[in-house]
Amino acid sequence: MSDDIKISIRNLYKVFGADPQAAMEHVRAGMDKADLLEQHGHVLGLKDINVDMRAGKITVIMGLSGSGKSTLIRHLNRLIEPTAGEVIVNGEDVLAYNEEQLRRLRRENMSMVFQKFALLPHRTVLENAGTPLEVRGVERHEWEDEAQKWLNRVGLEGQDNQYPHQLSGGMQQRVGIARALTSNADIMLMDEAFSALDPLIRTDMQDLLLELQEELHKTVVFITHDLDEALKLADHLVILKDGEVVQQGEPQHILLHPNDPYILDFISDINRARVLRVRSVMERTGEPRANIAGDVDADDTLESVIALSEGETGLSYRVLRNGKQVGILSVKNLVRALVPTDASDEGIRARAS
Repeated sequence: MSDDIKISIRNLYKVFGADPQAAMEHVRAGMDKADLLEQHGHVLGLKDINVDMRAGKITVIMGLSGSGKSTLIRHLNRLIEPTAGEVIVNGEDVLAYNEEQLRRLRRENMSMVFQKFALLPHRTVLENAGTPLEVRGVERHEWEDEAQKWLNRVGLEGQDNQYPHQLSGGMQQRVGIARALTSNADIMLMDEAFSALDPLIRTDMQDLLLELQEELHKTVVFITHDLDEALKLADHLVILKDGEVVQQGEPQHILLHPNDPYILDFISDINRARVLRVRSVMERTGEPRANIAGDVDADDTLESVIALSEGETGLSYRVLRNGKQVGILSVKNLVRALVPTDASDEGIRARAS
């Protein structure tokens, strides 16, 4: 396994029911989720999941309700036991851990941020943030400073002695993030962490996560059903349907090259100009070009280039990364990229048949 792969999931299956091992025979023979439930009374939670999650990156698991995304994240710290497969963390098989090793994994190596905040109502904001260290046996005078540091970092300075019910939803989730950071775990599991928040607060929390990630380089596994959120946060995007991986990869590539009608449904109404980046549609070249209208950054959105060009399709821009030319973007090619993929595309139809 490559040194920069933090978590590796291999051939992971989960079947819920009275006799999952017997049901597995039907799954391995090709039976789908609906038939397994109808004919054998078992629920197929996950089917042959294979995903590598890189250290210091955000892996987003996306899918509709019932797709298996929350089931998958709970396998990483063994809140759910698999029917078959492997979960490798830091080069070790988590499924082989004894109780003491598993406790250490959950306390020291992985933190979790929940959709419903999961704060202790009878404890102050400071005490909630310090819970991971207190559970490890760290004395209060030792964990208070660490908890205070992260509360300040997430914008909750001066809220130490408040109780959860005194805070807004967004502020409560900031406490949840501070608690996860206080643990100093290098892996953060975030299960629909922002889904319960109002849209504007949700955007603020996404920005906060990206800001923290730029600084801390945690390995983040983020669960969502929202494509806009997935495209904003993900370094690596995994899309699930009925417990199976439909497509995974760099989000911009998936948006430009969807391989399944299910994914086409997700991306059909998205504002492509707002989420597509210059690097995804530029011509890759370091060679100088005449008649350049100006410079743009490789990570600029197409929307920003449209504004810059004022809609003039005959213009071309030099694309820079860290001050060095990495490509050329013509506005004409930009406009082509804004046209959604046709659902009747022959390649997609062939894969779907």
